[in-house]
Amino acid sequence: MHVLFAASECAPFIKTGGLGDVIGALPKALKEQGVDVSVILPKFQDLSHEYKEEMQHIQSIEVPVGWRHQFCGIERIVSEGINYYFLDNEYYFKRHGSYGYFDDGERFAFFSRAVLEALPYLEDKPDILHCHDWQTGPVSVLLKAHYRNHPFYENIKTVFTIHNLRYQGVYPKSVLSELLDLSDLYFNIDGLEFNGNVSYMKAGLAFSDILTTVSPSYASEIQTAYYGENMDGFLNKRNDQLFGIVNGIDAHTYNPADDQRIYQNFIDTKGKMENKLRLQEELGLTVREDIPIISMVTRLVDQKGIDLVLHVFHEMMGLNVQFVLLGTGEQQYEEAFRGFAREYPDKVYAGTYFDETMARKIYAGSDIFLMPSQFEPCGIGQLLAMRYGTLPLVRETGGLKDTVIPFNEFTEEGNGFSFANFNAHDMLYTIERAVWFYRFQPERWKKLAERAMGLDFSWNASSQQYKELYESLLK
Repeated sequence: MHVLFAASECAPFIKTGGLGDVIGALPKALKEQGVDVSVILPKFQDLSHEYKEEMQHIQSIEVPVGWRHQFCGIERIVSEGINYYFLDNEYYFKRHGSYGYFDDGERFAFFSRAVLEALPYLEDKPDILHCHDWQTGPVSVLLKAHYRNHPFYENIKTVFTIHNLRYQGVYPKSVLSELLDLSDLYFNIDGLEFNGNVSYMKAGLAFSDILTTVSPSYASEIQTAYYGENMDGFLNKRNDQLFGIVNGIDAHTYNPADDQRIYQNFIDTKGKMENKLRLQEELGLTVREDIPIISMVTRLVDQKGIDLVLHVFHEMMGLNVQFVLLGTGEQQYEEAFRGFAREYPDKVYAGTYFDETMARKIYAGSDIFLMPSQFEPCGIGQLLAMRYGTLPLVRETGGLKDTVIPFNEFTEEGNGFSFANFNAHDMLYTIERAVWFYRFQPERWKKLAERAMGLDFSWNASSQQYKELYESLLK
């Protein structure tokens, strides 16, 4: 069985968020399960020079984009026994950044068609095409529309994974014929039509053989009106083919025992404290063991519950805590946190940028990791925090609900703290409770933190579930 992952990003080559982490780690875990996997990606300009130098040219082909034919170079890097293919077209991909351009509809129509055109030139013919998020949504419909009568393609199955349903790749109806070369027969409620436009996400949902998303709770939530982003009715129709499999993390890359990016390696809370003190020192905060650090490493968008934090920020600071933020996003949120840093210079650090090394220092040096998300398909931050002994405090939604068990002081069960309602004062009450345990039950806190460090959030279990899904498709 050979599986080809098609995605727009993959760590360490190109990463803008959690999607890159998943595509970087899951193929390696599947390989350990005995599944033969390769990955196909756009060759973005932001790829580092060392990777471009390493690439081997495989073939040059032409790709139909509507009535035009565009050049596509197929290049390859082999890493840890996995083939990573890069599709090259400077007109579409020689730009800074991966997304956000006026012609993204055309760029990813090209990429989706190029994936299919490239298949005969790859080292292994895939039995399964596993596509990820809206950027590869058109692959499954293009496969059925343009290649179903071609002997090479006739037995290829498709899996489509929703990483975040909010981002759907919605474009005018004209892309149907002009970019995808599809007739109006595909423009209907059971096809690509979405509120009078064309949705690349819906293309993947409608025409793939199996659908997955990144946690069991999110799979249930997106079939309701509140979380369904106007796709809930359609997802309900495909309920039997929709599976929720929780994301994992690369436990080898993120390991406090040998991570070279943190201040000091550690295996327990005693070693962790040195990271906390040095983080306080580097960020200009008061250096004291007994002041809990609440941290957020996040995109600054409303999905992440930023409004809840802003609403009770002064009350939270009244608990004599320190607050550390790292992340970029909407301007008003960045400005608000920079304002708090000026107001509380020895208590608040607002890093409105992103840096992987600083992120790891924050995971290693914090006490409480705050994720009050409005919705969260899976979430990687809470898993990384626990790996480094930082207890997550989350809203019970999606993958946060599936991975964070609230601490019960009567049974001693749990690995973090949580609240159910999307309400700032419910969050504040939960913060107060966590801070109380940190201050007045230090031995209990250490035990809880070390329990969190010992949990297995690697890809082992999840990759086995994917393998079983693939096998069911090929029966």
